[in-house]
Amino acid sequence: MERTFIMLKPDAIQRGLMSDILKRIESKGYKLLAMKFLRIPREQAERHYAEHKGKPFFEGLIEYMTSGPVLMMVWEGENIIASMRTMMGKTNPNEAAPGTIRGDYAQQTGRNIIHGSDSPESAKREIELFFNDYEIQSWEPSVSKWLCE
Repeated sequence: MERTFIMLKPDAIQRGLMSDILKRIESKGYKLLAMKFLRIPREQAERHYAEHKGKPFFEGLIEYMTSGPVLMMVWEGENIIASMRTMMGKTNPNEAAPGTIRGDYAQQTGRNIIHGSDSPESAKREIELFFNDYEIQSWEPSVSKWLCE
């Protein structure tokens, strides 16, 4: 099973979209392993978005991501990284398909509701940045045998 890091951004929280988005992920059959609701410290936000440092939008991104609480999660499932990328939709909500999270809820790239890891390497890095091992739970849902062969 693969793990991924998912974060609902401040706009999702302020707009009351947490439960709708969580329901989509849970309904897909993925397993929640960890969750935190907090305001990201600036230094941690800068580490998370380090690949964008020096780009014109970096400072605005950091200000936005630290402007209010976010919901950070670790999810597990078969091919979850690719599947979640599809469920989220393209980064630019105007290009995201209807039925995707961004296609249904977001209007601008700078306020696109959700972040998800784009590779196993980034998932590992992002999970380790925000969660300790003891915060990630191991458990087996009773419906697992009905979801995957």
